[in-house]
Amino acid sequence: MPSISVRRLYQDNQHKLQLAWAAGTAGADNRIGVEADKPVLALVGHLNFIHPNQVQVIGVAEAEYLRRMESDDVPYDLDAVVDSTKPLRDIQAGSSTPLGRFGKLFDIPMSMVIVANGLPVSPMLRDYCHTNNIPLLTSKLESPHLMDVLRIYLQRQLAVSTVKHGVFLDVFEIGVMITGQSGLGKSELALELISRGHSLIADDAVEFYRTGPETIDGRCPPMLRDFLEVRGLGILNIRHIFGETSIRPRKMLQLIINLVPADDEYMKRLDRLSIRSETESVLDVSIRSVTLPVAVGRNLAVLVEAAVRNYILQLRGKDSTKEFLERHQTILKENEPKHENSAD
Repeated sequence: MPSISVRRLYQDNQHKLQLAWAAGTAGADNRIGVEADKPVLALVGHLNFIHPNQVQVIGVAEAEYLRRMESDDVPYDLDAVVDSTKPLRDIQAGSSTPLGRFGKLFDIPMSMVIVANGLPVSPMLRDYCHTNNIPLLTSKLESPHLMDVLRIYLQRQLAVSTVKHGVFLDVFEIGVMITGQSGLGKSELALELISRGHSLIADDAVEFYRTGPETIDGRCPPMLRDFLEVRGLGILNIRHIFGETSIRPRKMLQLIINLVPADDEYMKRLDRLSIRSETESVLDVSIRSVTLPVAVGRNLAVLVEAAVRNYILQLRGKDSTKEFLERHQTILKENEPKHENSAD
């Protein structure tokens, strides 16, 4: 299953979430992962003993609970809290010591603990995390905001992924993947589109991640970032040539354009009035696709722009082909000869 280390989570979010280590540095390589049938959102949450989160967040209420536990002021048998399904209010006071009850309470699966809201760290919690190699971090941010950021981060990092061959571009703010066999001119087409003001995301190898039930995000592998290979010119640094706006770090995949070689016979066989929408499955998500024949004299950059503009119109409920066919049918009906009933 996809997973990420606590060390990586800390490095990626240290400044954004104002994270600092408090204890448990020996557990920095603990893994945070999600099973195929469980949502990523369930990985992070406030302190939970019934359905423990892998990232347990301690806010104001949880910190107060731990403070009362340390002062021996918690009127519950914590063995029952962990092992019973009875409501908390029905559990009678226990006889265990605060330290013993604390150990029982935290004897649950978890990868790390974060104390939010700039709250002081409970000495018992610090000792427990140090002894059991559980990373204990602190943050000055409020716990709801902290959890929202971490959920989005983990959703991206732990998303199901695949790598596809092609060029991924931002054309009119639409994520467009251009595919086709080698030698058809995908990179040259991408270069022309970039020169027309559009942006490159990735060339050759594109990493796609399913970040939602119907959402696919595309990114560029770090090794290939900013680069485009064009036959005859070699490797080009697009950022240096065209500027910062010519590069995008990621984009949602919305349209796939397949380039296919074509000759006169192929062009004659094309259905010129097809109203059937083609789709392609990427990580079990259906993505709209268009097939563009590559032939001498065709301006592919203009065709790609037109395909994207047409896709945007279709998103708004406007279909040019259907509109043309409906107009055609209307005119035919208007021009039908009217038969008058003759008298017997």
